[in-house]
Amino acid sequence: MTWRATILTLFPAMFPGPLGQSLAGRALEQGIWHLETRDIRDFASGKHRSVNDTPFGGGAGMVMRPDVVDAAIESAADERPLLYMTPRGRPLAQEDVARLAAGPGLIVLCGRYEGVDQRVIDARHAFEISIGDFVLSGGELAAMAVLDACVRLLPGVMGAAESAAEESFTNGLLEYPHYTRPADWNGNPVPPVLLSGNHAAIAAWRAHEAETITRQRRPDLWQARAPHEMKGP
Repeated sequence: MTWRATILTLFPAMFPGPLGQSLAGRALEQGIWHLETRDIRDFASGKHRSVNDTPFGGGAGMVMRPDVVDAAIESAADERPLLYMTPRGRPLAQEDVARLAAGPGLIVLCGRYEGVDQRVIDARHAFEISIGDFVLSGGELAAMAVLDACVRLLPGVMGAAESAAEESFTNGLLEYPHYTRPADWNGNPVPPVLLSGNHAAIAAWRAHEAETITRQRRPDLWQARAPHEMKGP
């Protein structure tokens, strides 16, 4: 079954964007996944097809109307989970990506302005998802990041299946560093163990590097791991 993504947005021309290139683009052409966009403004009524209004309680900016957003969601609603991209959402983790990639696909709501009326988010049981502690102009770029992360895990997308098994976050660690030719670049040689042909030693070195980098750069990830001894040399 083809993995399907539906994007609800005020800017459908932003898609496929980067998703039309590289791995995701080839997979799209091959029919491994399907992408469609729906313009939220098409579900607005009135002469001006207004999609937003001033917030109750006052404050700056505008809020997307629940009736308009709900109609857009209804047009696409099925068994797929509904994600609402927002900086106030739960941070997306690799394990979430793997679970979403294993399902039938996604419906992604991209907010604009100050956001979407909370009532429709609650009524539609949308999962509020964040891709980081920063604010974008809208949910479209965040939606692209989520889709790219999911699509690359679909069967037949990546050339080497083992690549996903050793990536950052897969085992609660950041990935070890990589090296390629030339073996000596500007006086900087490749770590000798990688040229040794000793696969056990290479695996141990990579494990050690992954653990070291994780401790230094992401102590939150390191602390979340069960206590264990270093596996490196």
